[in-house]
Amino acid sequence: MTAAARNRPANHLYYGDNLEVLRREIGDASVDLIYLDPPFNSNANYNILFRSPTGDSADAQIEAFEDTWHWNDAAEDAFDQVARSGNTRAFDLLNAMRAFLGENDMMAYLAMMAVRMIELHRVLKPTGSLYLHCDPTAGHYLKLLLDGVFGARAFRREIVWRSGWVSGFKTRTANWIRNHDTIFYYVRDPAGTWTFNKQYVAHEADYVRRGGGENPLGKAIDDVWDDPALYSPNIKSFSSEKLGYPTQKPVALLERIVSASSNAGDVVLDPFCGCGTAVHAAQKLGRQWIGIDVTHLAISLIEKRMQAAFPDAAFTVEGTPRDLASAEDLARRDKYQFQWWVVSMIDAMPHGGKRKGADGGIDGIVYFKPDGKRTERALVSVKGGDNVGVQMIRDLHSTMEREKAPVGIFVTKALPTAAMEKEAAAVGRFHAEASGRSYPRLQIITLAELMRGKRPDIPYVDPTAAFRRAAREETGQQGSLL
Repeated sequence: MTAAARNRPANHLYYGDNLEVLRREIGDASVDLIYLDPPFNSNANYNILFRSPTGDSADAQIEAFEDTWHWNDAAEDAFDQVARSGNTRAFDLLNAMRAFLGENDMMAYLAMMAVRMIELHRVLKPTGSLYLHCDPTAGHYLKLLLDGVFGARAFRREIVWRSGWVSGFKTRTANWIRNHDTIFYYVRDPAGTWTFNKQYVAHEADYVRRGGGENPLGKAIDDVWDDPALYSPNIKSFSSEKLGYPTQKPVALLERIVSASSNAGDVVLDPFCGCGTAVHAAQKLGRQWIGIDVTHLAISLIEKRMQAAFPDAAFTVEGTPRDLASAEDLARRDKYQFQWWVVSMIDAMPHGGKRKGADGGIDGIVYFKPDGKRTERALVSVKGGDNVGVQMIRDLHSTMEREKAPVGIFVTKALPTAAMEKEAAAVGRFHAEASGRSYPRLQIITLAELMRGKRPDIPYVDPTAAFRRAAREETGQQGSLL
């Protein structure tokens, strides 16, 4: 091993399709614990919710991922990859599901999941464990797939996680109120040994065991997890953990899993890492970790979360632009991921998503306080194409006027024309009392300038408006589950 390899951080955050990242980056039998909380195929478009610091009702909703699959060439290819994987048991099961379900959305979802489960089985150590978090939408099918890939004897437990108290809109259903998710627990080698550290919660203060002899460690935890400390942050409106991500899980839930099925220094993998709760818990408990997600919004949120919670944590971020060439490549490959990445670079709140129209082409909003008290908005427009023109500047100016926004930020991959720069300068300047300076109202920043570190010239920007800042943590510390 080279000196550079020895000094490289052990923790990695990858942007990309987790199937490609697993095959390219993760070695055989190299992971001690896998936790995955994949999309549930619930035919819902999950959004990251960004609360406006001004209290406006029109909070931004950006599609984090589209939780819907359709039977198409990609699904057929995933099915074919399972057929060619050599895992005949998994393929026979998947093929039987196809005969039963037909070529529909659910079958497409299961084919996509099956090929990934095979890779997860490959990277897991013989002593390793896997926890798959799901809901009733596809949980029964996923359990069968896990049996096919890992073997039915590898199944250890079905854990029921109560997500919180029942109130509000949930109670209106004309049915039993659903209030739990399921976590399937499997081990890599049921005939061997695997890591399991039995977990306890402290007895109540006045607890006395009949006949005496109570366990000094407390009460052993069973497979129904209904501790209030484990309730979803999205249900607890006052939760200090809440980051605004729709499927966020509590750190205490992941601490329990990481503590039970790994030891200090072990490697924890989350291939659908969302807002990063699993890697947060792994870092907090002194484990190494790998996180993978397919959206730049999630990667940006996790990067900021880890930097805020663990300022001294060392980790790499792979797959996001690190130079002008890679940024230009992202702009060519994926318009929306490019926009969201640019917005995250300038501490803006994403806006608009993939639905254009009434938003006037606004891709982000920067909140700032020109007088140190009143919150104002700077509207961000991102252009990743090769052709830009003066009409784009006029359109942004018109939107600024309509929205009564004092500042507009125009970020462009292509170089602006002289006419564009003249049009932007004509919009004028505004004065900020708090700083005693004046600032251009419409600012143009090229992608090349952005990569060199240039940022919008705006006074008193609130960087936490886009991503809520995680509370600082100490590595190697476990929070109370009581």
